[in-house]
Order: sequence, then structure tokens, then C-alpha cells
Amino acid sequence: MAFDPQYTITARTAKALMAAEADRVSIEALPILPSLIASLRESARLLSTHYSTQIEGNRLTLPEVQQVIGSRARFPGRERDEREVRNYYRALDKAEELGTSTPDLRQRDVQVLHGLALEGKAVPTPYRDGQNVIRNGLDGSIVYMPPEAKEVAPLMKDLVDWVNREMVARELPAPVIAALTHYQFATIHPYYDGNGRTSRLLATVVMHRCGYGLKGIYALEEYYARNLEAYYGALAVGPSHNYHLGRAEADVSGFVQYFCEGVAEAFSKVRSQAAAQQARVGRSDQAAMTSHFRELRPLQRQAWSLFAKHRVVTSGELAVHLGLSVQQSRLQCTKWVEEGFLAVEDPSKKSRTYRLASRYEDAIKGGP
Repeated sequence: MAFDPQYTITARTAKALMAAEADRVSIEALPILPSLIASLRESARLLSTHYSTQIEGNRLTLPEVQQVIGSRARFPGRERDEREVRNYYRALDKAEELGTSTPDLRQRDVQVLHGLALEGKAVPTPYRDGQNVIRNGLDGSIVYMPPEAKEVAPLMKDLVDWVNREMVARELPAPVIAALTHYQFATIHPYYDGNGRTSRLLATVVMHRCGYGLKGIYALEEYYARNLEAYYGALAVGPSHNYHLGRAEADVSGFVQYFCEGVAEAFSKVRSQAAAQQARVGRSDQAAMTSHFRELRPLQRQAWSLFAKHRVVTSGELAVHLGLSVQQSRLQCTKWVEEGFLAVEDPSKKSRTYRLASRYEDAIKGGP
């Protein structure tokens, strides 16, 4: 049976949708400096990574997550936590990539997202081949029994087909499409593990595809994590814990409302941050920054976001940031020095470091 979600747009949902749309239009109209976009985007990705993995039990703090991502720091005894945050951080890259591509969303794309989030590899992972049950950690009682394994692939096909139709039709607001996608994926529960992380990544893909990506400078996961009880409560609908006893046909208005209010809160926060920054920066500085930024190739723009946070970096740190091997990063740095994009800060062979060339460094500082 085709996916046919049951919901209504409540007064609170409508209010949240209007607020989110107003903030989206306002943010897109601001002449935001590329350096600010890079900074906000990196902050949002770190927050998304931290809170999405924290929901699943990850023990690393936000500063520790930043260290793991930025400098490959190690925390003995928490190697699994380290892998989880690195994997999710990589999966966010893929989610944004999928969110800006033109072809239809495919089941394979969803499986690749899961593979990155769980294993750190861009390899599609097969759906579960058996029954899984979500139990209460305290007393072992059944919280939710998803559909049988043989039903997963057909249900996922129905969901992906519905998403593609709705993204083309644009009859529903983007946050509503994303909310229903998140809900149904979590309800199908196509994997033994990683369903929550993948459902949040999939919602991110939909938001980007529908024009609500805001260049990746907002994070919804903090909203979920601040009140997990409300998050799980909004997901747990229907008269029974069994998918086939009412869960599939349940009214999901509550989760749609919860999700849309989260979007409104996240957009409002970004709008305030962007507006405050714009008030501190002159128009001439904005023009200079934008001019320099437009000259750069995509990989240089990605590198720019790292230098916006750290004046001096090693080729190894740049390799991690760009997803290159250390050897590839060294060759790229040498080429960029020759082209005048980078300058050598410390020329020593063992600890060579790089910074942006002066004209780009001055632009990041807001100089002429």
C-alpha cells in the first residue's frame, strides 16, 4: 500500500511554518560574508554531529567532538564514540551533496547515508534481514515492533517514491515533507541500528532539495536533544506498539508540529546570528570579501572555511578537512602556493604549516 500519511496542519504548525519562511527569506536576502557562512556552516555541522550522536548515547562533549573532527584527537576508552562522530560528520557531507543534486532520490542513496553514518564508508548497506524490536532499557518491555523484514524494501520504495513526488509537486511546505519523511523512515526501522541518525540525515536531504538548506548553516539536532522525551513522544503514535495494529495509519500531526517548530527555532537563531554579524561589518568589507571568494575554485572554497577558523594549518589537517590522503594534500598545498592561494608559514620539512596568501587572509579579517 502506498505511503499515505495522516495529519493536519495545526495552528501551532502553521505559525511555525510562517515564522520559518519569514526567517528563510530574510537570511537569503542578507549579504552574508563568505567567512561568516563558512563559520556558521562549520558550527552547525559540529552541533548536528554532536547532538545526533548524543541522542544515540555518544559520551563525547561538544568541545571533544570539535577536537576529534578538527585535530583528530584521541580519547582512550572512547574509540567507538570517536568513530561515531567522524562517521556522522562525513555523512552530513553526503546529505548536503544529495540535497543539491538534481536526480530523484533513490533507495541506494538512503543506504549509502546509512553506510557512512554507521561504518564511515560510502557503501550502500542492505536492509535488515530479520525482525528487530525496540525495548525499554529499564524493564525490557516492548516499546515498538517494526514491520517484518520482508516488508521493509516495499515500504522503503513507497516512501522514496512519495518523497520524489512531493519534492516535484511542492504542494506541501518543505518542513512538512521533511517531517513526514523522518517519521516514516523511523517507523519502518529498516536497519537493526542507526535508524535515528539516518532518519535525521534524510530529513536534511529533503530540506536541502526543497530550498530550505540555507547553505547548511543551521542544525535541528540540538532541538531534538534538548528534550528527548518530547522527541520520542512525538514519534510514538498510534494505539499500539505494533506497526500493524494502528501505527501505520496513525495521525502524525503531533510529530509534524514538533518538527516544524524545531525548524522555526533553528532558523530564528541563524537569522539573529547573521544579522548581528552584518551589523558589525561595513559594506566595502563585504564587497572585498565576496570578490575574493568568487575567484576561488570549489576545493579552495572548502579549504577557505578551515582557514576562517585556524590561521595556520598543516597539510595533514587540510587532508582531513578536504577528505584527501596526506600525500594528495601535500601536492595540493604545493600547487596552491605556486598559484598564490597559500603561503608557507613554517618551512621546516617535518612541521611545515600553511596560511592563506595575504590578500585572502586580509579578506577573511574583513580588510580591504
